[in-house]
Amino acid sequence: MPRYALKVEYHGAPFAGWQRQADQPSVQGAIEDALARLEPGPHTIAAAGRTDAGVHGLAQVAQCDMVKDWDPFRLSEALNYHLKPLPVAILDCAQVTDDWHARFSAVERRYLFRLLIRRAPATHDKGLVWRVQNPLDVEAMREGAAHLVGHHDFTTFRSTICQAKSPVKTLDDIVISQVDGFSGPEIQFRLRARSFLHNQVRSIVGTLERVGAGAWPPHQVKTALDSRDRTACGPVCPPQGLYLAGVGYPDDPFASFRL
Repeated sequence: MPRYALKVEYHGAPFAGWQRQADQPSVQGAIEDALARLEPGPHTIAAAGRTDAGVHGLAQVAQCDMVKDWDPFRLSEALNYHLKPLPVAILDCAQVTDDWHARFSAVERRYLFRLLIRRAPATHDKGLVWRVQNPLDVEAMREGAAHLVGHHDFTTFRSTICQAKSPVKTLDDIVISQVDGFSGPEIQFRLRARSFLHNQVRSIVGTLERVGAGAWPPHQVKTALDSRDRTACGPVCPPQGLYLAGVGYPDDPFASFRL
């Protein structure tokens, strides 16, 4: 059975998350339903990572096994036709080897979090950003974030229902920048690691927002990390500003040139 890698973009608002659920809409379920329109029967896809309800995908990666030997471009076009009108799109498709796996072959995940600073409610960006009303100290947040980069026990920054076997992870990078967004000034957080714990990114961003607001001194981030205590974490920020921005592989399945 030929295996295909899919690069997927989606707006998370209508879905209860990536993972298929029996009684709620999911991104996985939407793609599997579209696949069943192309080749009748049950389909099970796997993804590089599961995103929670309300979280978006800019470049999620999934895999599917087909019976027919599809041209990758034709497969992506057919899936996009059957995904309408849902806010899910297949950006790219590539045939891969049978032993390639969207999750287990990945060596890096990248997340983006968008924080909009303005007093007026978000309109055009509603559901796509976390809005805060007051300016934040970007340099203080960078100072606090520096304590989190590296190999640490992230118990403080993981959900109590996280199913990972170990809270120890290596956070490769956090880049915090202020940009002129479409709706006003934004602070964007870009985090990169091989893998993340459940709610780790939202816990980190929520904590750093407290630093930027002046409620926490930057060194308190290290104190919270070292405590290995979930109750020491700052507030967990809402999901709508979070995006799975990319997945890295030793050999990028989408790297070959296409007209």
